[in-house]
Amino acid sequence: MKKFLVFSFLWLIGSSLVAAETRAAETSTLVPASDGRFRYEGRCDFSDPAKPVIIWQATRIYLDFEGERLACLFDDVHGQNFFDAQVDDQSCVIAVKEKGSARIDVPLTLSPGRHHLRLFKRTEASAGTARFCGIELAAGAQAHESAPPSYRLTMEFFGDSITVGACNEDGAADQWENRRTHNNALSYGAMTAAAFGADYRNIAVSGMGVVTGWTDVKAGQIWDRVYPRATSPAADLHAWTPDVLFVNLGENDNSFSHAQGKPFPVNFSARYVALVKAMRAAYPKTHIVLLRGGMAGGATSRPLRQAWEAAVTQLEAGDTAIHHFAFHHWSSNHPRVADDRAMADELIAWLEQQAFVPKA
Repeated sequence: MKKFLVFSFLWLIGSSLVAAETRAAETSTLVPASDGRFRYEGRCDFSDPAKPVIIWQATRIYLDFEGERLACLFDDVHGQNFFDAQVDDQSCVIAVKEKGSARIDVPLTLSPGRHHLRLFKRTEASAGTARFCGIELAAGAQAHESAPPSYRLTMEFFGDSITVGACNEDGAADQWENRRTHNNALSYGAMTAAAFGADYRNIAVSGMGVVTGWTDVKAGQIWDRVYPRATSPAADLHAWTPDVLFVNLGENDNSFSHAQGKPFPVNFSARYVALVKAMRAAYPKTHIVLLRGGMAGGATSRPLRQAWEAAVTQLEAGDTAIHHFAFHHWSSNHPRVADDRAMADELIAWLEQQAFVPKA
């Protein structure tokens, strides 16, 4: 009798689960991540087209859809992942929790009819990654390919936490426990790219240096990789190339060396030159802009400034498509949104005077 009761109980549970799944299927429409109507912008891992890994900050996913319901589906989530979910003129932040899988209802009030979805990864690659599995719509709702972009040019920003946009929505103190306030969409790079109508990529890691830094990985190990680790597969650099590549590094070489009571790395210039020459070999037609500043080291460290200027002089001497720009604005902690705005305004004003940037 006990075995019969246990069996009956398990059968009822199983039947209920099947019924629930059937009801869910009847009341929703799944658009899998492999659907050709999705548009992806960013350096992703597409080795499994059904579940591409969303890695780098500023990666975007676009789709038009119909109906009053929208849920985003994720799997294999690692670390902290925050996205801006924008539907038409509404937006919200969604947190993808670290667990086996996640179904996230987008908490926006949607009217009947056609909508435009844009998912933007706010948080940096080294903080977390997640597999995107698609979206769920109301039963019978249709998905559509969104209108093709009309970008004027392509821009890529490579750097450290300043370029990531780390802590830019924090209060008085920097914090790293909750990455929700680390918003690449309001970084100086994103603002600059938006001003020129550019297709934008951001490959940057907080704490990373050229020779030394607060992370084990160094700039030369990951600039051309799919993931922010030295053992990552190489990225396909022919699939997307920047018209303008910005490089902003050196802050962590300075701050980490100072914290350890060591002098600024004597081989910084040589390693910086080697990095930029590797970028030039990969992108022979790209204009490369070497940046310095945004925080105290880049603004006030004499050893960093001298090493950077030596590298810039060497690189520009043999390549007329390499340029440099130093920010005047800087902050003692990580740049906040207002600081990012000030930096972007400086960079935009300088770029508007450069012949290699197309005018509106």
